[in-house]
Amino acid sequence: MVLPEKATQRTLYFIGVTTTKSSIMKLYPLWAEALGIGDTVIKGIDIEIHADPQVYRKVVEFIKQDELSMGALVTTHKIDLFNAAKDIFDHVHPYAEMFGEVSCIAKKNGSLEASAKDHISSRLSMEAFIPQNFWKDHGGEVLIMGAGGAAIAISSNLLNKQNGANVPSKVIISNRSQARLAKIEKLIRETNPEINRDVEVEFHLTPEPGQNDALLHRLTPYSLVINATGLGKDRPGSPLLDSCQFPENSLIWELNYRGDLGFMHQALAQKDKKNLHVEDGWIYFLHGWTQVIGEVFDIDIRGELFERVAQIANEWRKNG
Repeated sequence: MVLPEKATQRTLYFIGVTTTKSSIMKLYPLWAEALGIGDTVIKGIDIEIHADPQVYRKVVEFIKQDELSMGALVTTHKIDLFNAAKDIFDHVHPYAEMFGEVSCIAKKNGSLEASAKDHISSRLSMEAFIPQNFWKDHGGEVLIMGAGGAAIAISSNLLNKQNGANVPSKVIISNRSQARLAKIEKLIRETNPEINRDVEVEFHLTPEPGQNDALLHRLTPYSLVINATGLGKDRPGSPLLDSCQFPENSLIWELNYRGDLGFMHQALAQKDKKNLHVEDGWIYFLHGWTQVIGEVFDIDIRGELFERVAQIANEWRKNG
């Protein structure tokens, strides 16, 4: 990892693993023009997965000290960066504190602030493709493979007591790391005490191939299966074997929109036979980025303005 040079114009950073491959690098100038911030630029900062804490601290310190560095979107490193550099921030928003992660870094009146946006972007994304009253009508279950920031936010939304009776009958979360699994279990137990009495929530350590397939096989029809592992984007592959069998009439959500998308292709191969709805991570990408851009540059990107930037993105994707 090499720190960027001192910014010469207002700059938004993208802290990830393979940032040059992201669509945002080509989309941002189009969005910036539409949002009235055409004088700003975006730059990527690539960091290896689970890097040394000092690497994260140097990046956050740079953004804090550099006058024209306005903020950043953080992906993949949300939890590691928070753990390494929490003390550098002047203010940590409640969701970032609760979930122990930072997806958005922004400067507000000279204060460097850390916030977590996944709870908003994941909710908006699910509202876009999960039918209204889906859980109440069908009583399906959820399998979330992965226990990072996205999995935490998604499970929190699914189990929110404000959903009333429209909640899954069971939520199963799996992960290769026991530490991450223990963390998400603690968060869910603490933040959703009421719902946990009504919805069975299971946590499974799955370091070996085939273990996620066994969990998948148990699901009832009309379930939701989510790849929140990152496999298929920065690292090739899928958390499932090619012999996996998805439950009928279910929703399949690949959180990635780029990479080899192995999980999504496994689902598409069974789409017609099993009557599956297969969703990629594009709408999540749009909501994730607009939430951060809005926070950093103090723009309310909702309603018609969101539809405008979404249309720009969809046209670019179609023609690109």
